[in-house]
Amino acid sequence: METPLFSCLFSLLILLTALPIHALFAQCLTDHHSLLLQLKNELLPSARYSTKLLQWSPNSDCCSWEGVTCKEGRVTGLDLSWEGITSAEIENSTLFNLQSLESLNLFGNNFNSTIPARIGNLTSLNYLNLSYAGFVGQVPSSVSRLIQLVTLRLSTESNYLKLEKPSFLSYSDISGPINHSLMNLTKLEELYLDRVNMSSTRNQWFEFISSSLSHLRVLSLSGCDISGPIDHSLMNLTKLEELYLDGVNMSSARNQWFEFISSSLPHLRGLSLSYCSISGPIDHSLMNLHALSEIRLDGNNLSSPVPLFLANLSNLVSLSLRGCELYGEFPKEIFKVPTLQTLDISFNEQLQGSLPEFPQNNSLQTLFLHNTNFSGPLPTSIDNLWNLSRLELSGCQFNGTLPNSMVKLTKLVYLELSLNKFTGSIPSSLFKLSSLKYIDLSDNQFSGKLEFPNPSSSILVELDLSSNKLEGPIPISIFNLRNLRDLSLSSNKLNGTIELDMFQGLPYLTSLDLSYNSLIVKTSGSHSKTFPYLETLDLSSCKLGQFPFLKNQPELVYLGLSDNQIHGEVPNWIWEVGNGSLYYLNLSHNYLVGMQEPYSIPNSMVYLDLHLNQLQGKIPILPLNATYIDFSSNNFTGSIPSGIGYNLSLACFFSLSNNSIRGVIPESICMASSLEVLDLSKNSLNGTVPECLFTENMTRLGVLNLRKNNLSGPILNTFSGNCGLKTLDLNVNVIEGHIPKSLASCYELEVLNLGNNNLIDEFLCLLMNISSLRVLVLRSNKLYGSIECPNANVTWAMLQIFDLAHNNFSGKLPGQSFAKWKAMMDTQPKLDFLKFQSRNSSAYYRDSVTIIGKGLEMNLVKIITIFTSIDLSSNKFDGPIPKEIGELIALHILNLSSNSLSGKMPTSLGKLREVESLDLSRNHLTGNIPASLATLNFLSYLNLSFNQLFGSIPSGSQFQTFSADSFIGNEGLCGLPLIHNCTDGVVESNANYSDDGSGIDWNFLSAEIGFIVGFGMLVGPLVFCRRWRKWYFECVDEIAFKICPLSVWRFYYRKELASQNKRRRH
Repeated sequence: METPLFSCLFSLLILLTALPIHALFAQCLTDHHSLLLQLKNELLPSARYSTKLLQWSPNSDCCSWEGVTCKEGRVTGLDLSWEGITSAEIENSTLFNLQSLESLNLFGNNFNSTIPARIGNLTSLNYLNLSYAGFVGQVPSSVSRLIQLVTLRLSTESNYLKLEKPSFLSYSDISGPINHSLMNLTKLEELYLDRVNMSSTRNQWFEFISSSLSHLRVLSLSGCDISGPIDHSLMNLTKLEELYLDGVNMSSARNQWFEFISSSLPHLRGLSLSYCSISGPIDHSLMNLHALSEIRLDGNNLSSPVPLFLANLSNLVSLSLRGCELYGEFPKEIFKVPTLQTLDISFNEQLQGSLPEFPQNNSLQTLFLHNTNFSGPLPTSIDNLWNLSRLELSGCQFNGTLPNSMVKLTKLVYLELSLNKFTGSIPSSLFKLSSLKYIDLSDNQFSGKLEFPNPSSSILVELDLSSNKLEGPIPISIFNLRNLRDLSLSSNKLNGTIELDMFQGLPYLTSLDLSYNSLIVKTSGSHSKTFPYLETLDLSSCKLGQFPFLKNQPELVYLGLSDNQIHGEVPNWIWEVGNGSLYYLNLSHNYLVGMQEPYSIPNSMVYLDLHLNQLQGKIPILPLNATYIDFSSNNFTGSIPSGIGYNLSLACFFSLSNNSIRGVIPESICMASSLEVLDLSKNSLNGTVPECLFTENMTRLGVLNLRKNNLSGPILNTFSGNCGLKTLDLNVNVIEGHIPKSLASCYELEVLNLGNNNLIDEFLCLLMNISSLRVLVLRSNKLYGSIECPNANVTWAMLQIFDLAHNNFSGKLPGQSFAKWKAMMDTQPKLDFLKFQSRNSSAYYRDSVTIIGKGLEMNLVKIITIFTSIDLSSNKFDGPIPKEIGELIALHILNLSSNSLSGKMPTSLGKLREVESLDLSRNHLTGNIPASLATLNFLSYLNLSFNQLFGSIPSGSQFQTFSADSFIGNEGLCGLPLIHNCTDGVVESNANYSDDGSGIDWNFLSAEIGFIVGFGMLVGPLVFCRRWRKWYFECVDEIAFKICPLSVWRFYYRKELASQNKRRRH
């Protein structure tokens, strides 16, 4: 019985072996099967991106392969888009032997070659897509053989493809004469040539398109160089339904284009003219296009209101006016167009409006209003947007609570409401939406506790609730959001204790941010579970007392551990995190004292911040690819390595400020030609300032801060004509010589501080050519001569701090110049602080300056734009105080003391209603004190001593608070607070005044005691608690400045004075 069975099986095997392959794979012809397998071996698909080619198996039917379409066993369609094919040898590819192909799609690859001429062999093609596939050079004329083509897509990047040679329109190509020209592509209905270079054949192309492609329905020439007058031959394209001309310059022919479009293309449904340099209002001729369903005009400077007629386009489906400088009130009627599915009016900061009550027949699917001035609450009728899948309202002025009716938006996938003023609790019902994948509610004022009801069914992928006022612990139910990848809860008021390992319950987590709450995050210092996909982890200000053990996190590349209580050394394993691919590490604001040896900072590190620790020893070896390095406010010693510039070749920011670095600044620093900020201040550096820092090689340098060192020698006259400096601070060194004239070529300079050096020169009037200058400090040098510049063509309209004190300047004060300093006249400037904004990132450098006010030195760590000061004290100025100085009504500090000024005090000083400190002491001023000074309500420091003033001291609420020291040395003055009263012009003694200073004014004393006690209750915790201080200065001041900038500035100003007085007493 066994032998016959075996014989049958053996015979069957022989039979199967003898059958042709296509009999086994009935759907795929043998030769086609072989050709495709050969094609797979010729092409080089990416193992990371390929989802088709790499899955083709010789043991399966080729017609079942992904990307392959067959008819009767023949391959008729091939879709190899997005396969990551690179540099394949395609010229002799078997691809062109598949002559049954009707559809070929190679979109989104990188062949990096010309389009093979053999493409013309595929004469059955009716669909050809070679867009963005890395093809370059001239398009072969053999394309003209593809006379069955209905759709041709040749769009490219950056004009890599060309249609310039006349041969493309002729009857021959490199292989000899052909029977058809491109003019025979009469079946072509869709033509996409975006960014193809056709500049040399522009007119030929228009003639060809209009005469030969009469069936064309879609024409896309976005990014092509076809600017200029409209070619009227295009009027023949009467069947055109979609026209895409994005990026075509229409500035000189705007009216012609709109006239042509509205009059000649009656069937037009889609019109895209984004970034076409169109100005003025939207042309009303579009009203004539009754079939118009899509309008895209993004990136044009329309500078007008949105016209109401758009609401009358009854077929409108999509309207995009993104970034068009629109203003005024947005017509609510447009929201109610029943056919409208997509509306994008984002990035129009002056465009106002509010959301209407939505009707039930609304079709909106996508609504983009971010970065506009829309305001008001979300209407409860928002649930009528039952088709809505994407809602982006970030960066607006929306307020109120989120309506519970949002739970009915069952198709909502993406919800972006960040940077608004929403309040109340976050509705727990929001997390019940089964379709919702992305939620961003950051930067609002949401409060209350978090709740996640029934989250196990959620498909939520991203959740950002940062920068709100959420309270309470992190609910355990959050760990049931199993699909969550990105979670940010930073900058709230969340509290309680949580174990980091608990987040293992989110297996796909790639980003976790718990920073800046009141959380206590417990971590293991010796072992930790692995988060297989975690790329970003921020535990800043999470009360960490030790480093979490993260050595085994394979994908971690971003790690923030700043503002914690971590002591000891930086462990050497931290440089191996992410398999040595860590690119962001922030360990600032801790108590670290050193780096565990041996260590090697990986060259993958791009951002490294170790500032405000107690790190000792030599400067660490810098990673080669770093762009941001901050080692400031540590205890590093030694010198700057001589070859440091080679390690800073890519760096934009480098700071060693406030360490104990000695030696010279190496010349190699100028190898760091990408540097935008270089801060070596507050060290013990000596030698000269390298000349190369001011040459052509360093034109990207925006901030150079070398203050408080021991640098000597001159500043060489080598500033580049392309100087990009915005801040130059050499204050407190021993630099000598002249102020270089070439410094005037730094036209972007905002802060120039050369104070406290040994400069010997006249006032450099060329500096007045720098119209952007805001801060000029030349104090405590040996400068001399007049500061009048009668021939200056430019005025310092933005100047807010002018300090020439303690020099030898002489002559008259420049009243005419004072009258042109507009920033000191503006009582309502835009509230900001002086900073240098990086050109390559969101990082910025905050400027600071030291000033003298009320006789005390104060360091302004933040120069706010409302602060103004003039200090010309301790010079040799003579003549009268110019009356023009009274026009500086926004001035806060004026110090003209210790000069030789004469004449009467101008009554215009009474206009300085914002002035807080006025010092005119030690001059030769005569006459009465102007009564108008008594009306200066903010004046808290006045010194008129040692002049030749006479008469009665004005009475007023402010003047009664000044001591007699403010007026001594003026023997002709009388009245309080001096010891002499004025009666009928006769000076009398005041019996109530005590010469020995033992008299006590209890009225004033009781008020002062109350103030000191209350002030102490506020300041005490800030003095003794480091965390409170940081929170206070970095959070409260930002909020308070926005509410009442002047009042808060005055508070800090007086607080600094109190601090200075305290230090003096001790």
